[in-house]
Amino acid sequence: MTDSSQSNPTITEPTEVEPARTAMDIGDILKILPHRFPFLLVDRVLELERMKRIVAVKNVTITEPFFQGHFPEKPIMPGVLIVEAIAQAGGLLLLTEVPNRDEMLMVFTGIEKARFRRPVVPGDQLRIEVEVRAWRVTAARLEGKAYVNGKIAAEATVTCRLVPRVVQRGGSETNL
Repeated sequence: MTDSSQSNPTITEPTEVEPARTAMDIGDILKILPHRFPFLLVDRVLELERMKRIVAVKNVTITEPFFQGHFPEKPIMPGVLIVEAIAQAGGLLLLTEVPNRDEMLMVFTGIEKARFRRPVVPGDQLRIEVEVRAWRVTAARLEGKAYVNGKIAAEATVTCRLVPRVVQRGGSETNL
């Protein structure tokens, strides 16, 4: 049961929450993204231009759990996880602008124009470059490309939406 005097988390306008960052290490990333191992797919942010673009890296290792089944004899990083890495990098860029980000989640609403150009294998370093194409208070469209050794491995346009982590349903709260 919840106290009806408590207010639900609301989506607020982006504001200057903290000093602008131009790079992030894993500790900074863990403070912003809710993802954890084995689903955290961003290891470091190399560049961040507020509300415009981000460049991040994912170091791909043979110990990634998905390589056990994709494919044991010829391990290849699943394309959908490369798109997820693009979305996570975009989420890092956008969530830095959300003052109440601990109360919110950035969720996928669409994937368009996904193309997979070359396999990503253990030992590769995925360089993820994401640019904001449209940004509103609660939603965004992002264009991302993932590179290995300067060559495009995958690209996609993703759309996402900012939603409360706790939702009111029939007088009770449900955590997302």
